Amino acid sequence: MKPVIFLCAVWILTACSVKPVAHPPKEKINALSTLLVSMDSDHISKDEARHLATDIFTETGALIKEFDLVSPPLFHNLLVNTGLRKGGLCYQWSDALYAHLRAENYQDFDFHLAVANKGEYLGEHNALVVVPKGGQVEEGVIIDPWRNSGKLYFSRFKEDKEYHWKHRLDRCQSE
Repeated sequence: MKPVIFLCAVWILTACSVKPVAHPPKEKINALSTLLVSMDSDHISKDEARHLATDIFTETGALIKEFDLVSPPLFHNLLVNTGLRKGGLCYQWSDALYAHLRAENYQDFDFHLAVANKGEYLGEHNALVVVPKGGQVEEGVIIDPWRNSGKLYFSRFKEDKEYHWKHRLDRCQSE
């Protein structure tokens, strides 16, 4: 009985429902857009980078609703793993963004998947990587909406201080 009471207390005290932002913050869209262009400013259109940045934030908001997201992320994972939520594990976020963005046929960008701590039960983490068309994953930008419960995290692949990423070829579709 004590574990049930403990889980209920944890649920009440920590399960904050996450609401998507109606309009993605312009300063965040600008920051992501600038970072995307900086990967290859000679070949990446500023307009397409801005469109992609907006698309990423908008799709993240849609996934917050679809996954009925609660915070913190590990608690949400517990809900998914016990069947109380239908999705929202990190790989589901990255896979959904990957499929959505590939379907948009961006001219200046390719999309890949990355993994950190592959195979570790509580440590494995997955994310999307945006790269310049034909570029290498290590040149890319990590897109991670899971780690901050729907608040989009992004950084250069090699500059993420929390995770050491590796290209996840086993989950990427052929071009």
